[in-house]
Amino acid sequence: MKAASTWLLLISLPAFAQGLADPTRPPGGVAEAAGAATVSMGPVLQSVMLSQGRKIAVISGEMVTLGGRYGAARLVKLTETEAVLKNGEEVTVLRMYPQVDKRAAGEKKAGGRNVADSVKR
Repeated sequence: MKAASTWLLLISLPAFAQGLADPTRPPGGVAEAAGAATVSMGPVLQSVMLSQGRKIAVISGEMVTLGGRYGAARLVKLTETEAVLKNGEEVTVLRMYPQVDKRAAGEKKAGGRNVADSVKR
């Protein structure tokens, strides 16, 4: 009888687990924003690798060295968070985190309030 109840418990566990939420999944708003960002039609800066001997950007899954080409454009500048592509006169700046707007502490926001004013203490 004990073996039968153990077997029944083990059989029912997968059905129970299907109802649980994934604790590693981002909140709904974050997932929706990320989904909207992946619809981008242009090149996307995914990673930057900087060292003494190498400067490499991963743009839309393709590894591009500084001075190398991505399609018809050339990678002319690379920082920790930016890659600059130039195709003739056209310049495209790719940012690692395009949704982040960095400002110095105390610098005015677009709404006119200081950055420090928006932090609760």
